[in-house]
Amino acid sequence: RIEAKNLPVVPLGSSKQVSVGEWVMAMGSPFGFDNTVTVGVVSAKRRSLPDDSTVPFIQTDVAINPGNSGGPLFNAQGEVVGINSQIYTRSGGYQGVSFAIPIEVAQQVKAQLLAHGKVQHARLGVMIQGVNFNLAKSLGLDRPTGALVANVEPGSAAEQAGLKSGDLILSINGEALTQPGELTAFVGQAQPGDAVKLKVWRHKQALNLEAKLGNADSTQTAQALPAGEGQGTNLGLGLRPLTPLERQSLGGQSGLLVEQVLDPALQAGVMPGDVIVDIEGQAVASLAQARSLVAKAKEAVSLKVIREGMPLYLAIPLA
Repeated sequence: RIEAKNLPVVPLGSSKQVSVGEWVMAMGSPFGFDNTVTVGVVSAKRRSLPDDSTVPFIQTDVAINPGNSGGPLFNAQGEVVGINSQIYTRSGGYQGVSFAIPIEVAQQVKAQLLAHGKVQHARLGVMIQGVNFNLAKSLGLDRPTGALVANVEPGSAAEQAGLKSGDLILSINGEALTQPGELTAFVGQAQPGDAVKLKVWRHKQALNLEAKLGNADSTQTAQALPAGEGQGTNLGLGLRPLTPLERQSLGGQSGLLVEQVLDPALQAGVMPGDVIVDIEGQAVASLAQARSLVAKAKEAVSLKVIREGMPLYLAIPLA
């Protein structure tokens, strides 16, 4: 704390008003060089990072190095729209990609610290993954969008709201989701007890749900899983029914064990040892049932698999 009065201050702006391609500026003392200014443009907004998925970062190409990290990010009007936070680098120095915390997030954290002495984040209670083009087609959509629910935590806000595994969350509180990280960031910045409205795509139909968010404590709100990609003319799968012991290890769940994988299933991300428990939205227990469900698919076959105890959705394109 600086014990002084009448100190100059800079105005705060709005990161929501910043557009991709807009000029921005950082100010600080990189490597000890005082009053250094670096400029660049906004490369992307609402970027989710692996080590901090709850913050919707502003990505820029402004040069950030030790000494101006933690300093303000200004728009062209001289308003602070973010706090320069981190870079992605292989050398330890700036390599063209930097990230800033939106100023609204910083203000929210400040308000919570002043009021309660700690910061709380909300929790929805879902595991999510991205949607690629083939998976989108299998869901009846014309393009990849939203956050696909791979798993719903028992007793969570998501379960109480009626969310189910296989649902595709298209928007939250009216804000469209183009990628799963946006859902994670939105929920992470909400408060426990907040009610959120979800637009969900289920069985090729849209429905609206409302969830009352829980408390994340020290855990993250969701884990993003990678979506596979693939192309080809047949499934390329060698399958067999589960043995009684294998079904027991899955809690009694039926499915088909993947023993061999060729293209296009291999390119779609299917791996030997995966257990296919769902095809085209229906539980599967036999090879005959699997063939029948695949025969009904049009452009791509959607699969729900269990891999090392974790659910994952994939889609294999058809000819």
